[in-house]
Amino acid sequence: MSQPPARLPMEWIAASLKRERTRAGLSLSELAKRAGVAKSTLSQLEAASGNPGVETIWALAVALGVPFSALVEPPTQSLQVIRAGEGPAVASERADFVATLLAASPPGARRDIYHIRAEPGTARESAPHIPGTVEHLIVGSGKVKAGPLGEGVELNPGDYATYRGDVPHAYEALLPGTSFVLVMQHV
Repeated sequence: MSQPPARLPMEWIAASLKRERTRAGLSLSELAKRAGVAKSTLSQLEAASGNPGVETIWALAVALGVPFSALVEPPTQSLQVIRAGEGPAVASERADFVATLLAASPPGARRDIYHIRAEPGTARESAPHIPGTVEHLIVGSGKVKAGPLGEGVELNPGDYATYRGDVPHAYEALLPGTSFVLVMQHV
């Protein structure tokens, strides 16, 4: 990738984590245990310090029973434009994979839209999301292999695929400069 993504403002994550943890009635210890993260890590995140990877944020979202976007979405505005290469981006800790949230699900709609940039190398394996999640993927450039583990399909520019997101699944860039739009639908 030519340029590292802009760092996601930690204040957004800290406020969202506190809000969702309080809403769920969980202590720091209980949420950390359910998400499989250290209590000290969670404490740092709620204090707006640290630099969590996408895996940590996903684990916390699943443990809280909320979509990923609920923890990273920016404050709402009447008009929002996200230029290419901008927006709240979170990099993977395990693969050359960056997810940029384009639109969080408004109340009642329960869908999130992401622009993903990925490079060949390590596949980005994803743990199951909240029950009922369905993913819709449209390739913009390059080539990607995506879908439930053991059932992934190769997709080219313009190809569309949909699959369950509440089972283990993966995304793997097969060509340099791969990008795709991922819509996560939460039932």
